[in-house]
Amino acid sequence: MIGKLLSFAPAGNDVLRIGSPTRRWFLQAGLSGLMGLSTADLLRLQAKAGEKASDRKSVILFWLSGGPSHIDMWDPKPDMTEQIRGPFGTIPTKLPGVRFSEYLPRQAAIADKLTIIRSVDCSASDHTPITMQAGNPHARRTNDGRDGGGIPSMGSIAAKFRGPVDPALPPFVALADSMVADVWGAGEMGGAYAPVQGTALAGQFAPPKGVSVGRIADRESMRKQFDAMHRTFDASASMEGLDHYSRLAVDMVTSGKALRAFNLESEDPRLRDSYGRDSLGQKALLARRLVEAGVRFVLVSGAWGYFDHHGDNVVWKGIEKGLKPLLPRVDQALATLIMDLEQRGKLDDTLILMMGEFGRSPLINAEGGREHWLNVMSMVMAGGGLRHGQIIGSTDRKGHSILDRKVTPQDLAATVFSYLGIDLESNWYGTTNRPNPIVAAGGRPIAELF
Repeated sequence: MIGKLLSFAPAGNDVLRIGSPTRRWFLQAGLSGLMGLSTADLLRLQAKAGEKASDRKSVILFWLSGGPSHIDMWDPKPDMTEQIRGPFGTIPTKLPGVRFSEYLPRQAAIADKLTIIRSVDCSASDHTPITMQAGNPHARRTNDGRDGGGIPSMGSIAAKFRGPVDPALPPFVALADSMVADVWGAGEMGGAYAPVQGTALAGQFAPPKGVSVGRIADRESMRKQFDAMHRTFDASASMEGLDHYSRLAVDMVTSGKALRAFNLESEDPRLRDSYGRDSLGQKALLARRLVEAGVRFVLVSGAWGYFDHHGDNVVWKGIEKGLKPLLPRVDQALATLIMDLEQRGKLDDTLILMMGEFGRSPLINAEGGREHWLNVMSMVMAGGGLRHGQIIGSTDRKGHSILDRKVTPQDLAATVFSYLGIDLESNWYGTTNRPNPIVAAGGRPIAELF
């Protein structure tokens, strides 16, 4: 059943497929890694932090893999020549004087619930998620086996310093087809804070074949059964001496919360239609279910590179043939999520981000597309109980460069961490056991939001 529920997410080579447990599956997703997530450690962390049950703050990050065109979405230039403004028209929004692409009507209608940042500095970024998902200009693609410099992502920092909202679920889940291409993880901070791939999560927390939930209600019987499984799969970690938090980790299997969170079939079919029955829409709905259930940070990517609109000679085509049919799906998924969360009383506890790795060039090329553009990009924020209904920053008349109010990657990280209640002076520790600041030098929360 779970396989059917997740069939909207095409699997890549790096996906742990749901099905019969194999030795590799068990070693990667099972008890040999303390439930595959060092869950016991995370539970200890949460207990030490003394987190209150009422603290439900979470983050959903939409990753527009490939580099969305700011000019053709949230920062149009209707007064420029067609080679700059592109083939799309513009429409007014609920904010006076603010216009969006004509293919974002639902976002335009709720612009009073959005913050559009038109001046994001992406000069340190590359064609990977590393820099922007880390919120750190020093986290870069280097192609030397040291990509990212060991710096963790914002999601992993949230996992370490805040843990899950509900200990029966992991703190950081990625709903992406490729964990390598579209998700930046924990760096040198360690696997305990790495994202879990959502397409494999339900399988990880279902009892493996031959283990009855009814039988493992008896803790002594449970330990014996898991110890037997440990020997069967040649796991290197010992299952002996489970402490209090390890027993709580086992409860993640028996509680059934993860399985219930993934059951999209329990949703009203009309709501599923409203989100969109495509990969992005159904992942957006699943993200809502996960934060509602108790996941702290959820990353959503519709497909690898689907915003890489160089031109009609590449797989994702250009602006007219590639971006045009994609925009209504993005518009639908984001607007529905915002309204759904608001109706459920969850919008103020859920910060929503939508961004990619960089923008795209001001000029349409000969193939009808736009090239990578590191000068500037646009992004969207909503929810979290922050101040919205505003535009932050601007670009010049051609969309070439930042004109005012530059927002850096470290500003973004400081904003997310501040919202989550993480001390911005905190440090993370890697393999050298040296302190590393969670916010790079100069990073400050975006004041207009608070």
